[in-house]
Amino acid sequence: MLPWKRLIRPLAALCLAAAATLVPVTAAEAADSAAAPGRGWNDYSCTPSSAHPRPVVLVHGTFANSVDNWLGLAPYLVNRGYCVYSLDYGQLPGVAFFNGLGPIEKSAEQLDAFVDRVLAATGADEVDLVGHSQGGMMPRYYLKFLGGAAEVNALVGIAPSNHGTTLNGLTQLLDHFPGAGDLLSGATPALADQVVGSPFLAKLNAGGDTVPGVTYTVLATRYDEVVTPYRSQFLDGPNVRNIVIQDLCALDLSEHAAIGLLDRIAFHEVVNALDPAHATPTTCLSVVG
Repeated sequence: MLPWKRLIRPLAALCLAAAATLVPVTAAEAADSAAAPGRGWNDYSCTPSSAHPRPVVLVHGTFANSVDNWLGLAPYLVNRGYCVYSLDYGQLPGVAFFNGLGPIEKSAEQLDAFVDRVLAATGADEVDLVGHSQGGMMPRYYLKFLGGAAEVNALVGIAPSNHGTTLNGLTQLLDHFPGAGDLLSGATPALADQVVGSPFLAKLNAGGDTVPGVTYTVLATRYDEVVTPYRSQFLDGPNVRNIVIQDLCALDLSEHAAIGLLDRIAFHEVVNALDPAHATPTTCLSVVG
């Protein structure tokens, strides 16, 4: 291996370490602010500014929740003047803390109701949605089938499961174990819905990936080990930008979780998607921005 190639992983690790340490509030403070109006996100007294007239709704991923998924991005957006909100969805009876497991169609209904609440509280006409993993894909059902296109300006998906996942080929093994698919559907419907070729995904993607009136941004990482192959995250259609984060910073080694939890290079590109009129170049130096 060439000597310079040996430097890539340490340098990338340094960038990610900086991303974690430069988030402007501590994790404990961020968690506190999620439920404390006036201190951070989920502040229903927040009035959108003329610079950022649309509230931002954050949609967590599978096995995640409205706080832990957003300890990095929510304060990042709040500190830049956005009114930010996050919801819990897809809860299963008797399962605490880990959400995003219920049927995705029902989760989309929860998102619909939450957006209505945010619009009523803020007086805004539309919201912008930012989701991680399932949270970047599930809103598309709301946009396409539940009237969400009239309430949403933009959807930013961070490592979204837009066309399902093979889990690096592991899902193909389901056919070799009788009853395994039924068990998966019964115990964790959202996981079954996200397997490549599922009836849910066939319905979601039939007739095109997008709906008129909404802009779409997909942020993917080449090192995604959960939504595979990573290019299956991309969308086709007008008003779509598909971005591989390593095309912006080759040193970024974020995988599926890190790109949504602490990658400030990805966060910078989220802000560009929310406010394209004032977008600035995203580079490796964005980690300190």
